[in-house]
Amino acid sequence: MQAFLRSAFGPRLYITVAVAIVLGALVGFLFPTFGAGLAPVGTGFIQLIQMLIAPVIFCTIVTGVAGAGKLTSVGRIGVKALGYFEIMTTLALALGLVVMNVVKPGAGIHAKAAELKLNDAAQGYVSTGQHQNWYDFIVNIIPRSFVGAFTEGNVLQVLLLAVLFAVAVKMLGAKGEGIIAGITTLNSVIFGIIKLIMYLAPLGAFGAMAYTTGKFGMATLLSLGSVVLLFWATGIAFALVAFGIVARICGLRILSVYRYFKDEILITLGTSNYEAVMPQLMRKLEAVGCPKPIVGLVVPSGYAFNGDGVCLYSGFASLYIAQAFDIELSIWQQIGLLAVFMLTSKGSAGVAGAGFVILAATLSSTGTVPVVGIMLLLGVDRFMSTMRGLVSLAGQMMGSLVVSAWEKELDAPRALRIMRGHEAPLVQPVLPVAAHPAADDREQSQDSTIDGRHRLASAPTSHH
Repeated sequence: MQAFLRSAFGPRLYITVAVAIVLGALVGFLFPTFGAGLAPVGTGFIQLIQMLIAPVIFCTIVTGVAGAGKLTSVGRIGVKALGYFEIMTTLALALGLVVMNVVKPGAGIHAKAAELKLNDAAQGYVSTGQHQNWYDFIVNIIPRSFVGAFTEGNVLQVLLLAVLFAVAVKMLGAKGEGIIAGITTLNSVIFGIIKLIMYLAPLGAFGAMAYTTGKFGMATLLSLGSVVLLFWATGIAFALVAFGIVARICGLRILSVYRYFKDEILITLGTSNYEAVMPQLMRKLEAVGCPKPIVGLVVPSGYAFNGDGVCLYSGFASLYIAQAFDIELSIWQQIGLLAVFMLTSKGSAGVAGAGFVILAATLSSTGTVPVVGIMLLLGVDRFMSTMRGLVSLAGQMMGSLVVSAWEKELDAPRALRIMRGHEAPLVQPVLPVAAHPAADDREQSQDSTIDGRHRLASAPTSHH
């Protein structure tokens, strides 16, 4: 029994999470009231992880940047990350528009705007969207106080604070080594806490899935099942083809990448929240050879700029609503929508229900499609938000890998071997991964040397 539990909550945690998701769905369908009442279970697990995201980002960036080479590399990494995110989000938006123009699932509904009325939930999304501006993320990136960056949970504020702190420590020279050593130790403690919390992942996934199926039910899903299935098919295609091409360019295989991050994928599938896997995502990216400075900058910034799933949904949903209202949008009107989405998506960082907020903000600002149309999708948004999270998570996985390869800091063959379990990770991951028998000794030895100076033996670093 002990060996079974050690396996179920260790290297095979993904199986336990998958079983929990299935059981949660069954409980929600069979006992809707009870399932809907399990919302605090999933929410509690997510909050346990989210309370540690800010310290993880701060410690990772400080130890990574302070231990890196020239500071000019930090700016270069940021520019490359933003360039990658912008390209992929644009592709996601375009794909959503193309699919809707070809399939036209909203045609024939003949909805009337006068017959629809925003409920309280939808009105909240519209109100938030109307107050969102594309420049909000620039203004909100500056915290009101040093501590405020951590208490408000704004990832970009923590990112800015950590970079400034790291640069200041690096300027101290030898005097700053003690500070870096202390933060490195603190980072190890925080990841230790996360490792303990991850034992609750199956319970969190069970509660969140039971709530989703119990709250929204089969009737709601069946009413717009074809739209949900089309969106899921589009999301899966984008995750396999678009990111598959990107992975190939980097010398990787997308299925191996997804296999390596299967725990994070399943947790996101169960909880519909991909922010909850940020800490272990960062750790596992380092474990395959992505330098700590790159991971520390790319992953946090990705949660603000890498809205692949949200952008895919925005193009998809806006045209569905237009088709439902029998509104014919010209190609130039659709391109205009795409341009507006590219701006409004940047202003939604840290906003709850970002997908609906962006949709409401864009429809309100353009006036081409009635914003009340979001009521047509509100009932199944929970099911679609899961795919939004999965697509955005895939973008987060590839972000650091792409920038690392772009910087010539990624040994792709070695990364593939680690992803496939043929070689020990370079850093002790938060969640156990398959490795050969000698993995434990090698992981402990290498993890003890992580003091802010990422070591990747086979990667060229001469240009630093």
